Amino acid sequence: MADFSDALATSASGLRAQAMRLRHVSENIANADTPGYHRKTIAFEAEFDHGRATGAVRAGPTELDRSPLPRIHDPSHPLADAGGYYAGSNVDLVIEIADAREAQRSYEANLKMFDQARQMSSALLDLLRR
Repeated sequence: MADFSDALATSASGLRAQAMRLRHVSENIANADTPGYHRKTIAFEAEFDHGRATGAVRAGPTELDRSPLPRIHDPSHPLADAGGYYAGSNVDLVIEIADAREAQRSYEANLKMFDQARQMSSALLDLLRR
């Protein structure tokens, strides 16, 4: 039964990590037109138990994309400098949509793994009861 609980814990960690990734993607999309906004990224880290990899992952620290912000010319904008430029956002909606799709697929795969492990453990318990 420990293998089933390990499988459930591993897939649950993947669900949490992908949910965090989707949250950051949605924040990036929501702020795509916010002047001076830097895109948020997140990396996953393997979890270890006494120096042994458990197979589980966790979301690492949130980092800001340090690529240069585009300079947008709009003299009527309240944040424009003397030359009429202001710093835009470095969010690319195509990349964000692709990241959202990838995170969604990974979330669905982890959910399927969770469901399969749950069904297998339930079937094992049914066999043991007979």
